[in-house]
Amino acid sequence: MPADVLPRPSRAGAARAGAVPRRRTRVLALTEARWAGAALVLFLLALPLELTGAPVWTWGPLYALVYAAGGWEPALSGLRELREKVLDVDLLMIVAALGAASIGQVMDGALLIVIFATSGALEALATARTQDAVRGLLDLAPATASRITADGGEDSVATAELVVGDVIRIRPGERVGADGRVLDGASEVDQATITGEPLPTAKEPGDEVFAGTLNGTGTLKVAVERDASESVIARIVAMTEEASRTKAPTQLFIEKVEQRYSLGMVAATLAVFLVPLAFSDDVTGSLLRAMTFMIVASPCAVVLATMPPLLSAMANAGRHGVLVKSAVVMERLGQADAVALDKTGTLTEGTPRVTGVHPLPGSGLTADSLLALAAAAEHPSEHPLARAVVNAAQERRLPLPVASDFTSAPGTGVAADVGGYRIAVGSPARLLRDSAVPEAAALEETGCTAVLVLRDGLPVGLLGIADRIRSDASATVAALARLTDISPVLLTGDHPRSAARLAAEAGITDVRAGLLPQDKAAAVRELERAGRKVLVVGDGVNDAPALAAAHIGIAMGRAGSDLALETADAVIIRDELTTVPTVVALSRATRRLVVQNLVVAGVFISGLVVWDLVGHLPLPLGVLGHEGSTVIVGLNGLRLLREPAWHRAAGHGAAVAQPKAGPATAID
Repeated sequence: MPADVLPRPSRAGAARAGAVPRRRTRVLALTEARWAGAALVLFLLALPLELTGAPVWTWGPLYALVYAAGGWEPALSGLRELREKVLDVDLLMIVAALGAASIGQVMDGALLIVIFATSGALEALATARTQDAVRGLLDLAPATASRITADGGEDSVATAELVVGDVIRIRPGERVGADGRVLDGASEVDQATITGEPLPTAKEPGDEVFAGTLNGTGTLKVAVERDASESVIARIVAMTEEASRTKAPTQLFIEKVEQRYSLGMVAATLAVFLVPLAFSDDVTGSLLRAMTFMIVASPCAVVLATMPPLLSAMANAGRHGVLVKSAVVMERLGQADAVALDKTGTLTEGTPRVTGVHPLPGSGLTADSLLALAAAAEHPSEHPLARAVVNAAQERRLPLPVASDFTSAPGTGVAADVGGYRIAVGSPARLLRDSAVPEAAALEETGCTAVLVLRDGLPVGLLGIADRIRSDASATVAALARLTDISPVLLTGDHPRSAARLAAEAGITDVRAGLLPQDKAAAVRELERAGRKVLVVGDGVNDAPALAAAHIGIAMGRAGSDLALETADAVIIRDELTTVPTVVALSRATRRLVVQNLVVAGVFISGLVVWDLVGHLPLPLGVLGHEGSTVIVGLNGLRLLREPAWHRAAGHGAAVAQPKAGPATAID
């Protein structure tokens, strides 16, 4: 039954069905949140009792429970760190709270515990929600699949048990259980979560499908081509979890400074306590000032200024099909000031296509009849150019004559008997060794590969075959030129004519063609030596050396080789080239936000410290100021988790004026 007469779900319903399942950690599911909540409740019970003059035995135990509920976890963590000779800021906060209690400021110390525990709970919640955004991808893959048995029956198996070669049946409305290829059936599949395509994609025998995508109204029989652990979704999750275990250089620097800073803060706190005593100040006043100093001088806000923005940006990029493997990468993406692009599979679709069918004068053939003859002869061949010819005939729905006596000569072409004629298809130079076809040379001058068709030894037509440029290539090149103030460089192993044709379409002026893998890497190193921080975008095995040599490397994930995916620092899962300038712009926005956070943290710390040393800063106000600055920088970093952050970055990358003309300087 034709697809256009089948009932179709509404666009809104399809969008909801195809969306990434929303997985959100509940607040009270976190241990930190439960203990912080308990401390807050106990504090709110104790505070009115103390303020109304109730006996100490009514509110004293409640305050003690506040200290225990909100302080036991950071105290234990801090003692463990101290055992490793690391002075943790959490431990300093607990010491300050206990110090306040020791001089009779029990309520002030309890308030510090509550605010500190709440701040820790917010940080834990932010981390959990970031992980939710990525791990929610796992929910796309169904738990079970219908596997077809050898006798034609079916059994329900866990998708994790599927292996390459298994055949599964996908019924209407079901999610695809594994990455594979359609063997039988026709349907429309909503694969927006993987490829980013806004409309359902028609699937027929030979088409690829991905685990977790949503089947439409037809039934598909699919051959599994990847184990569950190697599916697109599984690879996204695995690499993202690996990314979360790394830290950016800025963060590592802050952690090194934090240790020295904490030791210096302890020394300064002792000085703030002892110096006034030397001038006959009272012990209680000196200790209170010292405790307040320890609280307000703690670098909690500085520590939180860096990682939340970077992790939030990584999660946001992941939701939009860009897997950034580490916070280091997220930070370095924005530093790129030169871009080198691969051609095949990066700027182009990576699949040869027939771009022109040219019957020769006197052949008596139309374009369709010429293409049908060539496709019939090429049909048994597995060569990529043969597949392009056959696919072109199928797209035109041409009936193919039966071919017999098929032969193939590597490097030359194929021949077969078709309709009573001997049809040969292949390289003009190899098929006609003693003569030439002027039209073939003209076709190759345009950057296409010329394929000659012979009928009983006489030339009857030419086919032009080329890799088609991506629809978003020109916009991406222009956006990258604007972001880096220099035109991207095209590095390719293809023929110079083909490279020049594509570069002209994409708007690239600096073209390096006919390069071996080591030549690409050498070109990147030359740019680096010229002081550039190079971003390389590629997809093939031959791009891996350049990806490794670059300041930052991005691989096209859908058709990228395993080596390129492993070598690259980031992966474009959905193969949307326009996400490259978007993620660069997002990285730059992240760096600006980190600077904002550091300024906010520095202003709060310096202001509170000066107030405490020069005047008299009340302990509760110091606690509120310190923890307030920590919450401010934490929430400021989480802004990058929101959808508008990605759209603003995309708008910044797309808002291209006139990109600067002229080639990049270092590959000349």
